[in-house]
Amino acid sequence: MLRPRIIPCLLVKNGGLVKTVNFSSPKYVGDPINAVRIFNEKEVDELIVVDIDATVHNREPDYAMIRNLAAECRMPLCYGGGVKTVEQIQKIISLGVEKVVLSSVAVSTPDLISDAASRVGSQSVVVVMDVKKKGLVSSKYEVYTHNGTQSTGLNPMDFAKRVEVLGAGEVVVNSIDQDGLMKGYDLSLISQVRESISLPLTVLGGAGSLKDIAALVKTFGIIGAAAGSLFVFKGKYRAVLVNYPNRFEKDSLITQVVS
Repeated sequence: MLRPRIIPCLLVKNGGLVKTVNFSSPKYVGDPINAVRIFNEKEVDELIVVDIDATVHNREPDYAMIRNLAAECRMPLCYGGGVKTVEQIQKIISLGVEKVVLSSVAVSTPDLISDAASRVGSQSVVVVMDVKKKGLVSSKYEVYTHNGTQSTGLNPMDFAKRVEVLGAGEVVVNSIDQDGLMKGYDLSLISQVRESISLPLTVLGGAGSLKDIAALVKTFGIIGAAAGSLFVFKGKYRAVLVNYPNRFEKDSLITQVVS
């Protein structure tokens, strides 16, 4: 039976684990391998790791880091950062990663989605859309790339439809406006993307408590609930503490869908 997934998202910069607010001011929070070990113990559903330096600095994925992460992970691992070619995707998959994230390259070279899907299978091709509102009170949105620094002019709903046709197996919608604020997901944005595609959808940006995840699951049912700050910070002073819902808490969230 399909169930909602609760997914920590780890951001890596200069080899260290960081957390951002609105895609800026990265704060060092620890070693990614140590975080993976803790998440292993907590039996997380899936893990997303994104190297936020790779694309911006036009460098290849750090294969040594990816190999170490994959060797340590006891959960499905999704990696993103610096991916530009099918050959890179195949190499990352060969290291033990289940899914590869395409972000800016999905905008600049959309045919890579089809090529990758034909080589490694659609289930391993994930397109991440970093999305920002067009104006503070606007209900319209735009896709951005390069850590939210480059506008594309693309409507996220139209872009999501396009990547589905091209063969992506999953879409992640990441709210730049909500990133790191821990004030809840942008449910309006999620609803619009959800209505546009039939692909599995994961959402990121804004979760500040399990209540936010519960509201998401109650509204959308089978969905991936990803979060960064929620799983690396604790309390109003944001003390660094890698955490994750226990089995009882997870089951309580899931029963909202399957009961």
